[in-house]
Amino acid sequence: MAWELVYWLICFCVDLALFASSLYQYVMLTDLEADYLNPYELSNRINQLVVPEFIVHIVFCSFFLLAQRWFMFLITVPLTCYIAMLFVKQQHLIDVTEVFRVLNTEKKCRLVKLGFYFSLLAVIIIRLTLAAFNSLTSEEHAVIF
Repeated sequence: MAWELVYWLICFCVDLALFASSLYQYVMLTDLEADYLNPYELSNRINQLVVPEFIVHIVFCSFFLLAQRWFMFLITVPLTCYIAMLFVKQQHLIDVTEVFRVLNTEKKCRLVKLGFYFSLLAVIIIRLTLAAFNSLTSEEHAVIF
């Protein structure tokens, strides 16, 4: 039962890191729109984060698959497919010369990812709470989920 708690703690930390990464990227795009950053700085900062974020998300999705958490896996598969599509089409990096043309699209994409990671975080917090409760109580009082 303690392994379940450790599993959900790891999921919580990974999802929080993905949420923070998406929030940072959204703030950078907003700073570019407000003219606090130049396009070169923005593309350098965001492009350094994109590939590691993709790798962490794919590992996160496969972590659910290997642990046989089918509901969580099926929730994360659409974003994983979208990430794979962007990577295959080589549209995952921000181009300095086209950043203003795709600014609104990139901001919307980051907002959708923020909402996705936030809703996933809510589910993980619920599962983490249930796992903590079950690990601290006896078997006869455990909540089945």
